[in-house]
Amino acid sequence: MGEYARSLAIAHAARARWAGAAIHFAVSERAPYAVDTPFDVTLLPSSPTFHSAAVGALIGAFRPDVVIFDNAGRTAQLRAARAAGAAVVYISARRRQWRKAHRLRWLGLLDEHWVAYPKFLSGGANFLERCKLRLLRGPVRRYLDVVAPPADPVRRAALLARSGCGAGRLLLVVPGGGGGHPGAQDAVERFYGAAVDLAADGADTVFVGRARAEPLFTGGALRRFDSLPQADLMELMRAARLVVVNGGSTLIQAIACGAACIAVPIAKDQAPRIRGTVAAGAAVAAPLERTAIVECARRLLADEPERAALAARAAALALADGIAVAVGALERLLEKRDAKDAKGAVDARGSNHDA
Repeated sequence: MGEYARSLAIAHAARARWAGAAIHFAVSERAPYAVDTPFDVTLLPSSPTFHSAAVGALIGAFRPDVVIFDNAGRTAQLRAARAAGAAVVYISARRRQWRKAHRLRWLGLLDEHWVAYPKFLSGGANFLERCKLRLLRGPVRRYLDVVAPPADPVRRAALLARSGCGAGRLLLVVPGGGGGHPGAQDAVERFYGAAVDLAADGADTVFVGRARAEPLFTGGALRRFDSLPQADLMELMRAARLVVVNGGSTLIQAIACGAACIAVPIAKDQAPRIRGTVAAGAAVAAPLERTAIVECARRLLADEPERAALAARAAALALADGIAVAVGALERLLEKRDAKDAKGAVDARGSNHDA
């Protein structure tokens, strides 16, 4: 879901920048968002990563100027994009995908490598990777930091009124996708149980997620949303006194909003990211246990200086606007393409004149 949400945000920004842009998605027909994709879409039996022939045929027919592979893709698919004359962008969100982007056969196919997380979490290239980049003179690397819509105070006020919470009082609990990871199949339920307990304490609590449990009467203030648009979710983060999140992109979004965060790992790759965030003083970690989450939240809610300091350190990181970074990069890729086309036209006229 994180890859799709990021790509969707970039696509909307591209449409805003270039009103006539033709934008096409390739997604799995099994994905819950497949039927709601607001752009032209090709549905595949499963992840596009496993359907190189179909992806190659789509690229060949669509003839795009730019192809973005978000945390997925095969060498054959990158080659198909190159063969179609497209600029190729690869987004890595995990260390394994970072290593893929630095393989020699990929370095020669990529124009740009965008890293989905801030440099303080993702790190830089090692010695061997730097040697490869110098040898091949690219690709360009950019850090997206956080892909998020700009603040919207009007939207925020409407959401707070809808949830019945006041700014600065809200406790927000967001497990994300949650299920499916080894040892964390019931992650959403554990987050939800913590939200129930905290609401019973009297905290104005909002839970965003698809928990299987039915809403429970707690005697406190618990509001529950199965899902929210990213813009709505981030406005709640900006208004929250404390946010409990997983260790994925939602954590980085909350930090970008200057929220005091409790980070809970629900997937193996999230633990190192949480450790890096804690080391930067921008979050507090808790294990994926209902009682541990509750105890951590109670401690921060009772210690206003510590909670405020946590929020201040998150805001001080001043994470970059990944959407602006992406759109700026797309502009440069298109300018480079236009310059190349213009040079080709001049060379062609010169050749005809000589003839």
